[in-house]
Amino acid sequence: MADKGLAVITGGSSGIGYQLARIAVEEGYPLVICAHGDELEQAAEQLRRLGGTVEALRADLSTGHGVEALWSHLEGREIALFFANAGLALGDPFVAQNWDDIAERIDLNVKQTTSMIHKIGRVMRAQGRGRILVTGSIAGQVPGPYNAVYNATKAYVNGLAWALADEFKENGVTITCLMPGPTDTPIYDKGLEDTVLHDMPKIDAGKVARSGWDAMMEGKVDVVPDPASRLVSLFSGLTPKAITTRLHEVGAKRRT
Repeated sequence: MADKGLAVITGGSSGIGYQLARIAVEEGYPLVICAHGDELEQAAEQLRRLGGTVEALRADLSTGHGVEALWSHLEGREIALFFANAGLALGDPFVAQNWDDIAERIDLNVKQTTSMIHKIGRVMRAQGRGRILVTGSIAGQVPGPYNAVYNATKAYVNGLAWALADEFKENGVTITCLMPGPTDTPIYDKGLEDTVLHDMPKIDAGKVARSGWDAMMEGKVDVVPDPASRLVSLFSGLTPKAITTRLHEVGAKRRT
């Protein structure tokens, strides 16, 4: 398996990241999963039972120290696939949120995600090959009352991935933006309890991961995994912002 190069997945212990890790194991890639939560070792052991060569690194990727710990672990190794998947959501009215929670989301979803893509971009440019999958969201295409920070960070991530897909193509490197809608993952429920969005049908995380994997391997710029989310994506581009903002407000505002 070693001749394939490493697959590295941030946020690889649950949700979409864990499902991407399962696919990587099935495809024969030696794997590094990086996460901050208590479920990391359990996820790694489950992946090993599937036959994978799996390294688990605990690091808080919302901090520069955590990103440097990941990079020290990877130094000098060939990285075939990199999944910038780690992210945090945040609900409730903007001014009611704790500033430290807001800053943590911006640090992880924007600052350190950008740092990791910058680092891996340089590594893959030197290799002359590599594939990157960035987990964005269709949330980044609409204003998000009661999810304002999360939606804004995903707008940034989507835009960064689209731009870099054009830049990186000259270096033999592809970057694909995975843009799911509501997905059955722990992050989706954060701050959405007792809302319409919480009760909406959700996409299976495994199906989202497979869609992202296939699009990455085909070198696509982006992918929206399911028909309903593709309609939302199209609708958001054709509808006045006042309307999409109001619709999101209705979905994300707590009932009580």
